[in-house]
Amino acid sequence: MSEMMKAVQITEPGQVELIEMPKPAPAADEALLRILYGGVCGSDAGTYRGSFLYADYPRIPGHEFSAEIVEVGENEYGLKPGMIVTGNPYYNCGKCYSCRRGFVNCCVSNQTLGAQRDGMFREYFTMPVSRVYDGKGLDARTLALVEPFCISYHAVKRASVKAGDRVLVVGAGPIGIFAMLAAKKFGADVTMSDMSRQRLDKALVLGADRVIQVPQEDLKARTEEITAGDGFDVCIECVGMPATFQNCIDAAAFRGRVVLVGISKQNLDFAFSRIQTKELDVFGSRNALKSDFLELIDYLASGAVNTAEIITDIYPLAEAPQAFADIAVRGEAMLKTMVQFS
Repeated sequence: MSEMMKAVQITEPGQVELIEMPKPAPAADEALLRILYGGVCGSDAGTYRGSFLYADYPRIPGHEFSAEIVEVGENEYGLKPGMIVTGNPYYNCGKCYSCRRGFVNCCVSNQTLGAQRDGMFREYFTMPVSRVYDGKGLDARTLALVEPFCISYHAVKRASVKAGDRVLVVGAGPIGIFAMLAAKKFGADVTMSDMSRQRLDKALVLGADRVIQVPQEDLKARTEEITAGDGFDVCIECVGMPATFQNCIDAAAFRGRVVLVGISKQNLDFAFSRIQTKELDVFGSRNALKSDFLELIDYLASGAVNTAEIITDIYPLAEAPQAFADIAVRGEAMLKTMVQFS
């Protein structure tokens, strides 16, 4: 009889259960991982609320994680039992035009753990060794932040952010905070906007140059004040709402760059000629690449940035259903919520 393990499952919008399922056995090219920490992503919360674009049910959530290798065979990556690792959760087909050109992060048949396929919110998980990355001594909590940091880091690189750029990040949730940190890494001056004073205060502590609380402050007026009427060189949308995308189009300088990271089911009706008039570069940014993971693991291991304050709440596995319920009620106060599996 198979050994059993516990897992978290969103059975339908608003309903989370702890279930039992067989503990997996690794294939020849896989590592067996004992999950340590799993971060609750905005997409996981969206699946719980029923608002996530790619959600279907039932679904085991989770793609932000740290783990200990329990079992692994000979491999070219230096992976050994006992190592603390993280991994790339975006499964690609390897055959489509995107994959053939090396853009595996936007595979036309992409399946992200916890979204299009069941995720790693379970006690044990198997993953191809090619997707498992050495944590290089990072503690397990920090390592579980690497994937969401990669989402933002990839977006910042899409916009070619450079030293001296004036950047506006719209949305001060975890992805927005990480976008700010990534832009600061490249030497940008970063302004953040959000409705939550609490999150904006946290952004200032973590390194934002200034913040704009909307609607208490007028975004257009503050943009003109901060940029002397020029507009921002780069605007990064990290909310996924029509209004916040419009804010980015409006706040961008002529010949500026706009990056869309937020995910939404909603449509936007706007004066699209504004893009032509300003000659804007508008980028979509989806997932991340292996290079993003490896670069950020090295960056975090160097001690150049402290991400500890991003983690605001940690729940034991037995209380995972309560974590989702709490996020739905008081998510504004919960910047990054984690589940401790082991």
